Amino acid sequence: MSELDLIITNVQAVLPGQAEPQSVDLGIKDGKFARIEANLDPALADAVVDGGGKTAFPGVVDAHQHWGIYNPLPTDVRTESRASAQGGVTTSLSYMRSGQYYLNKSGDYAEFFPEVLDLTAGNAAIDYTYHLAPMSKSQIAEIPALVKDHGVTSFKVFMFYGSYGLHGRSEDQSKFLMTPEGERYDYAHFEFVMRGVQKAREENPEIADQISLSLHCETAEIMAAYTKMVEEDGTLTGLPAYSASRPPHSEGLAVTIASYLAHETNLPTINLLHLTSRKAVEAALTMAAAFPHIDFRREVTVGHLLADCDTAHGVGGKVNPPLRPREDVEALWGYLLDGKIDWVVSDHACCKEELKFGEPKDDVFVAKSGFGGAEYLLAGMVSEGRKRGLSLGRIAELTAQNPAERYGLGKTKGSIAVGKDADVALVDLATDWTVRAEESVSSQEYTPFEGAELTAKVTDTFLRGTQIMIDGVVTDETNGRYLARPTA
Repeated sequence: MSELDLIITNVQAVLPGQAEPQSVDLGIKDGKFARIEANLDPALADAVVDGGGKTAFPGVVDAHQHWGIYNPLPTDVRTESRASAQGGVTTSLSYMRSGQYYLNKSGDYAEFFPEVLDLTAGNAAIDYTYHLAPMSKSQIAEIPALVKDHGVTSFKVFMFYGSYGLHGRSEDQSKFLMTPEGERYDYAHFEFVMRGVQKAREENPEIADQISLSLHCETAEIMAAYTKMVEEDGTLTGLPAYSASRPPHSEGLAVTIASYLAHETNLPTINLLHLTSRKAVEAALTMAAAFPHIDFRREVTVGHLLADCDTAHGVGGKVNPPLRPREDVEALWGYLLDGKIDWVVSDHACCKEELKFGEPKDDVFVAKSGFGGAEYLLAGMVSEGRKRGLSLGRIAELTAQNPAERYGLGKTKGSIAVGKDADVALVDLATDWTVRAEESVSSQEYTPFEGAELTAKVTDTFLRGTQIMIDGVVTDETNGRYLARPTA
């Protein structure tokens, strides 16, 4: 029996703590990195893959996806996990909740979540886990059991859901959320979710730092008023109109409210999701200074780094929170370079054309919110990041190591290190290419990144030592595993 199953040779590997890649071979045994050394003897392994001088990044840990939001869950998992692999993503953390969309049902997670796991099993090309959003009082009470029984250590609050429509106009929220009669999804509910998460932390002190709450920070009342003003005025259309209808100070206000509630409930592990603007990040940094005992983590999406509301390819770029003007895009890059952002995600939510666009097709206010993008996460970060002086080591931290450590995956995922899962994305740093939706294996027929010029491309992806994309072609393997957290 050989010492190693596989050696990936002739690569420049991005290793933990190193700003620039190192010339080493990656020796893999039983799906894990066993030896990381220069010039490993090929005779030690059953197989050798020549990396062609490419750069080996740790497989991306995409901490924000939405499997099953617009398509049946099993179908969506099968197609969008392959699109993720196409972009070097080897671990997906997808948000799930009860109510309309997803499984279109309510009820306790004790019954709901096992169904989610059953529908996902056997369909994923990559490893996966789920964040859950407690939508009712009974689901809040389930939080400690979800930690112990299912290894769910991250939860979510959607701060605008209680009195504002998912896609930009008010609707019957009791119908949309399917909350029990007499219950409200409001600030009081958010407080009680925080208390439920903190209770789980207190009951599990050995893993408390890996149990956290994430928040979508927008303020319903501000958005409802501004949407009405923007539509009645009629001067703005398309994505600029949508950005104006959900203004950046709505994000900043919600961040402030969420932060004070975290202080009030003694919950120190708070993740502020998909911050899109200078005002949003400024509010987040102000709250971090005001409440230094809270361990805030700040997230941005690759969409808000690659596209702006004036240049994105059409109304297909509608997303919550919106794409912003170029000055906000540049502000986000500045915060990234200053170390103020903790990780970058795709917020991948596949929405096919037939569902995405309303009538008329160019009316942003009747279109659905969300789009895919995991295919471009790593390539986009490398392409734009290198132009701006972001080191490859920092990109690996933002796309893999940092989210893995926060969300209870750090023992097995997030970096190229002995003992961790052999998840690898090979990136050609010398390939110029143009983004075309038709070249994606996602079932989404469009992309707001259409026509974007990138200077790096993921060519090969390995999941636990098995090559699931070979020279740009994703295999049909569906050996992705559910990851109960924290992983051992």
